[in-house]
Amino acid sequence: MANMSLTKNPMPSQDPNVRNKNFEEVALGYTEAQALDEAARCLNCKLKPCMQGCPVMVHIPEFIQKVAAGEFEEAYQIISNTSALPAVCGRVCPQESQCEKYCVRGKKGDPVGIGRLERFVADWHNAHSTEAPEKPASNGHRVAVVGSGPAGLTCAGDLARKGYEVTVFEALHLAGGVLVYGIPEFRLPKAIVQKEVDGLKAMGVTIATDTVIGRTISIDELMEEQGFEAVFIGSGAGLPMFMDIPGINYRGVYSANEFLTRINLMKAYLPDSDTPIQRPKKVAVVGGGNVAMDAARCAKRLGAEVYIVYRRGMEELPARKEEVEHAEEEGIIFKTLCNPVEIFADENDDVNKIRCIKMELGEPDASGRRRPIEVPGSEFDIDVDCVIMSLGTSPNPLIKSTTKGLEINRKGGIVVNEDGLTSREKVYAGGDAVTGAATVILAMGAGKTAAKAIDEALSK
Repeated sequence: MANMSLTKNPMPSQDPNVRNKNFEEVALGYTEAQALDEAARCLNCKLKPCMQGCPVMVHIPEFIQKVAAGEFEEAYQIISNTSALPAVCGRVCPQESQCEKYCVRGKKGDPVGIGRLERFVADWHNAHSTEAPEKPASNGHRVAVVGSGPAGLTCAGDLARKGYEVTVFEALHLAGGVLVYGIPEFRLPKAIVQKEVDGLKAMGVTIATDTVIGRTISIDELMEEQGFEAVFIGSGAGLPMFMDIPGINYRGVYSANEFLTRINLMKAYLPDSDTPIQRPKKVAVVGGGNVAMDAARCAKRLGAEVYIVYRRGMEELPARKEEVEHAEEEGIIFKTLCNPVEIFADENDDVNKIRCIKMELGEPDASGRRRPIEVPGSEFDIDVDCVIMSLGTSPNPLIKSTTKGLEINRKGGIVVNEDGLTSREKVYAGGDAVTGAATVILAMGAGKTAAKAIDEALSK
């Protein structure tokens, strides 16, 4: 029987005053009863509007109907036919602006909790399945994948299922890309990422860590000397942006990338970590996106008083609504409609305050958002001992500078066609290396597109 409730089942979670002191996962996941109840809200629409918002085209109504019938493993198999990372997507995808945005139930209430159901199904599978994926028979073709983030893992998985011998090259010591260095444990447990990587290994994918393409070996050498017939570049966008203001080089000023990498990848919050990090008392995080929320919430868990400094208002914050709500619940202080103009330090060059100016919103800019304008004479200071810049990232220039004939756009992204093919024959690219910083699911979609094109090109 259909559940016509206008509200989705709430996600169980840790108490805010408990979770802001630990790095354990905030959201606890649906119980079976909650999953069954939420799945019953799906109307199984004939036209499946929710699917148009999914970059990897998960068959959403079909998997939800299986959940409603209590057939959880069957639901997982439907999702995994098109998505390589269900447990990841169920946690970090912005469903509210993708699949759930088009859900019919959202017209007169909450949309169906598609992401929460995907997470439930993936977690149920991981808890109950004991069979490792089978290694397909080799088709004799070799493909190199640069980067082990969501784009690279998806491309590698899709090709491995078709029998390709795939080697994934990762610059860091662990595979997972932004999934391990950028997203905190309390949003995405690293054991989940490792399970996905282990699944690829079981299918025959080779993971080569500590290998910096463009430094250790070039793309040209991969093809000309090592015999790879095609290369997919999914190296992400790891080059951070900074403000051009006085004091940006003082001690205690981090990029969000460095701060999160030290915490997430190197476990710098642990007493015996080999990569310690400053344990600040007062932190200003400059920016308003999901990465800013992650950095602020990590700093809070280190025991700091934390401010989000953002030049527009709360309504304009680009971060997911859920992440903003979690940050507010955990005690993060939002200083909106203000912007840094200078960072100050003591005689040892250690940060001791940040000066901001108040802003007001004027006419819309090219992006359609109202342009922030400084209010003259409104400067004020915030006492802090750490400033984290979360202003976005761009693709690292290393690959473009070491690869012959690779066309790059003015923002540093690799230029590709609709199939992910670059200006180099048999060299493909996708994800943040092409678009700049974007979402996990969009990167996965790009990896999927490129894998299909590589297969078509090599199987002729």
